[in-house]
Amino acid sequence: MGRPRTPLLDRERITTTALQLIDEQGDFSVPQIARRLGAQTGSVYHHVDGRDGIVELLRERVTSAIDPGTLDLTPWDEALQAWARSYRAAFAAHPRAIPLLMTSPVRAPRVLEQYERAVGLLLDAGFADAEVMPLLIALENLVLGSALDLAAPETMWELTDRARTPRLARVLAAVGEGRADRAFEVGLAAFMRLVRDVREGR
Repeated sequence: MGRPRTPLLDRERITTTALQLIDEQGDFSVPQIARRLGAQTGSVYHHVDGRDGIVELLRERVTSAIDPGTLDLTPWDEALQAWARSYRAAFAAHPRAIPLLMTSPVRAPRVLEQYERAVGLLLDAGFADAEVMPLLIALENLVLGSALDLAAPETMWELTDRARTPRLARVLAAVGEGRADRAFEVGLAAFMRLVRDVREGR
């Protein structure tokens, strides 16, 4: 039997399959990837550095949707906000990957390079070294929490007759559509006020 013209396994196919599994069930295993691709588990390991290697390929795939050009905008605060919105959109496309990617160390070179650019943006704007990472981590917390919120049902509070909640019912009715987007913009605006105050030493 001749060899197939298109290889059953390569890093792109392994990454795509792992991401499909995560989108479906919230996690993946190497044997699951192999079965879905019609290959042996051992063959997968010839292309990747184990599960950790696949996680880093997934991180690169998801973050590749973040527009790096946002970090070139001026002034610096507009750049940071645009990057945050793009970051949120990238992870909102694969919200079930967030727990996996946010609980393992970042090693992927392309991802580290994007962090380097974000750090440079804040340093060039006049922030002290010790201020930069707490601010970026706080921004990530906002972005990733909101990305998860986008995947949640539009109605997160189901009111019943067993609990008297007339004021909650009233304010929920007043929110209208786009709850997650509006909440993110409120949080981002508050965060940016804090960041500007930090920069000015207040």
